[in-house]
Amino acid sequence: MNTSALIRPAWTPATIALMVVGFMVFWPLGFAMLAYIIWGDRLDGFKRDVNRATDGIFAGCRRGSDKAARWGNGSARTGNVAFDDWREKELERLNEERRKLDEMLTQFDEYARELRRAKDQEEFDRFMANRNKSAPTKTDPSTGTTTTKRGKGSNLLDD
Repeated sequence: MNTSALIRPAWTPATIALMVVGFMVFWPLGFAMLAYIIWGDRLDGFKRDVNRATDGIFAGCRRGSDKAARWGNGSARTGNVAFDDWREKELERLNEERRKLDEMLTQFDEYARELRRAKDQEEFDRFMANRNKSAPTKTDPSTGTTTTKRGKGSNLLDD
């Protein structure tokens, strides 16, 4: 690290003055300068780590784009006719397998959706049966009919 720089992560008159001015102008600037003074010597390692991480990410992207360009739509020929024919047949076979798997996935999704609907219907029917059993009944002495007494708003049509 260059120790002769005017603004460096250390308690120098310049950094202290900048920190004080930062607090007077806008307090987050003062805190930023204070953080730089205290932890600024770690910035080189942090910068190095960030650069390594981003290089790794972009290297992976570069490898992926190279593969995509090479195997994209089968238009890149290698010069070996037998290999190119075999590769195209294999890619067609794999595309057919993918299409079959996609169809099976669609069928399974429909089946699972129907099972969920049937289960939901069964649970709803069970709830309605239990609800109707637990509702108190009242017999009207003048007509002799039995009615189920429910609270206000228990039936959507009553509101």
